[in-house]
Amino acid sequence: MIAGRARNGWVIWLSLLVALLLSIAPMPASAELGRPLWLGMVIAYWSLTLPHRGGMGAAFGFGLALDVLSGTLLGQNGLPLILIAFLVLSLQQRLRMFPLWQQSMVLLVVLGLAQLVQLWLNTLTGNRPPTLLFLVPVPISALLWPWVFVVLHWLRRRFDVN
Repeated sequence: MIAGRARNGWVIWLSLLVALLLSIAPMPASAELGRPLWLGMVIAYWSLTLPHRGGMGAAFGFGLALDVLSGTLLGQNGLPLILIAFLVLSLQQRLRMFPLWQQSMVLLVVLGLAQLVQLWLNTLTGNRPPTLLFLVPVPISALLWPWVFVVLHWLRRRFDVN
């Protein structure tokens, strides 16, 4: 195998596809409010660990797929995901040095900004939620970040993704 050649990229795409499916999977109405931002967390992970492989192109592509599957305007989910990828790529050198709990705190801010952009886009389209409950997925996602990180890191090591 040639040194520096990308290997096992299918793991990245499969993890993004699973996150996409988790983002649209049916849930009870009471639990729907607290659905974690699966796609945002997986994009953040791949942008953090392999910035040359998981980036804004994948974020926008899967954001468009989420738009099509959820029936929203094209780009409405893509823009917040691009923002997540951009901010994580911008902070990537520092974030890699942080322990998982500090990464969770940074992701709390990044995902919160993405949700605020999502609120702004929803307001522009006339679908503004009446309360601030749209921010509930942000702390839930931040609490789940260490487990998502550990699982994806295990997959990355197991299949030697680089």
